Amino acid sequence: MASILLTPPAAEPLSLAEAKAFLRLETADDDPLITAFISAARLHVETQTGLALVTQSWRIVLDCWPENGRIVVRPAPLQTLTAARVFDFDGEVRTIDAQAFVADLSTSTLSFKPWALPMPTRIAAGIEIDIAVGFGDAASDVPEPIRQAIRILVAHWHENRAIVAGAEVAPVPSNAAALIAPYRMLQL
Repeated sequence: MASILLTPPAAEPLSLAEAKAFLRLETADDDPLITAFISAARLHVETQTGLALVTQSWRIVLDCWPENGRIVVRPAPLQTLTAARVFDFDGEVRTIDAQAFVADLSTSTLSFKPWALPMPTRIAAGIEIDIAVGFGDAASDVPEPIRQAIRILVAHWHENRAIVAGAEVAPVPSNAAALIAPYRMLQL
């Protein structure tokens, strides 16, 4: 299963003004750098947790339907299923009614009856499922501990710019890691 980003978030979970207030900066000299740190911090948190923080569109690509009739959506949390398609050997597309799936938003799982759906005949990547994921459209929809971890990362990278830009990698502060730890989606 592959997950492909279709539409990135329209906003970051932390605004430039909020980051500058946290850093106690009043000038615009570092605005481009701080903006880049905010995006990098969001990506870091999303990678570490398996979550999409602000609403994004993704495509899940499968070779065949799982026999158990369940697709665990990553990144999570699942908001909605927007489209599902099956491809035949010749590349013809067959649209699947979204009503064939039950979306369990609490577990970010799509459930279905595998025998009731058409089978793809394309050798690989015969199924595409488009989804919307994230906590919501606004920064305020993101849990506050995650937003605080982003503030800490931005401040850490701002204070350690030479390490971030150089060959060394600035280690993630333990307090930021502790704030995102409860949100990690563990793989079993």
